[in-house]
Amino acid sequence: MEARSAYDSATGGSSASIAARLNDHLIGEGLDSLDVETAGRFADFCTLLLRWNARVNLTAIRDQEGILSRHFVESIACARALPAGITTLLDFGSGAGFPGIPIALCRPEIAVTLAESQGKKAAFLREAVRTLGLSATVHAGRAEALVQRFDCVTLRAVDQMPQAIQMASELVASAGWLAIMMTEDELGPMQAANREGWSWLSPIRLPGSDRRVLALGRQTGKRLP
Repeated sequence: MEARSAYDSATGGSSASIAARLNDHLIGEGLDSLDVETAGRFADFCTLLLRWNARVNLTAIRDQEGILSRHFVESIACARALPAGITTLLDFGSGAGFPGIPIALCRPEIAVTLAESQGKKAAFLREAVRTLGLSATVHAGRAEALVQRFDCVTLRAVDQMPQAIQMASELVASAGWLAIMMTEDELGPMQAANREGWSWLSPIRLPGSDRRVLALGRQTGKRLP
């Protein structure tokens, strides 16, 4: 019992308690809770992330509550907002797996590829895919090197976002989607710069922040220059 308590302290609590806290956060944001199995897999992901984050800089948010309320809830909201009919998805610059791993957990009908060029983060993603039993693929390299085109490409907190969006757009299949998680301040300039060949839906406000939104754009046939 003492060993178990020490383990829970080091990893942020038992799987059941982490799952319950995640559902509390979802309900608090007016979102539907996860089923028991899916919530438990998110708890396993949280435990793994906390363990790795203690020795590898995966994310600036390092406490359990922050991971649940910011990374998990926001990514779950993104997963649920993605249009129906998407079968392949690229998480461009996946980092610690957001939003790609939550999408793989919430939308198992989507084949997710996690692209991450930093070796330690790619190693974490491989371990997360193995631990969670996901069918997702990890591309340990630059996303723009991929030759496959995807029904949807997601971007969240990537470096040099304007340039990343340009590169990501080239990886979207005909009539496919870009799904970009950003602040409202970034939204207008991004849509103005990426108007030709794209049709943008009304932005979807993301939970946990008054300023963060999900921008969904559909490719209409013309590639960006």
